[in-house]
Amino acid sequence: MSLLRLFLLCAVPGLLMLLLGACSERMSRGSGRATLAPAGMQPPAQLGLCAACHGANGHARQPDIPDLAGQKADYLDKAMRDYASGVRNVPLMRGALGAIDPAQMRALADWYAAQPACPPQARRP
Repeated sequence: MSLLRLFLLCAVPGLLMLLLGACSERMSRGSGRATLAPAGMQPPAQLGLCAACHGANGHARQPDIPDLAGQKADYLDKAMRDYASGVRNVPLMRGALGAIDPAQMRALADWYAAQPACPPQARRP
């Protein structure tokens, strides 16, 4: 599968979610359902691109894509900077992060760090 096709398969659904406002939807605290956004925290504008593969709440649906929810914000921020610079040589991630500035990366890192971690058995049989 070509890199462009893989990128489009990951990015297009996330961009559509962002355009439809799905990423900013919140459930009320009294509903008994988990909230997507921690109280008072706004989803980053670039969340849709990441959410296409990693999920808006950081719980990836594919076993070969890492969960980001509950990771340390400093780790996520450094990982994104390393992908963008090529230190971590993953062309798909480098392309996805190419247009995102350091402040936006930090906002994404803070967002995913604030999400509740996914139990390991939730995605894997």
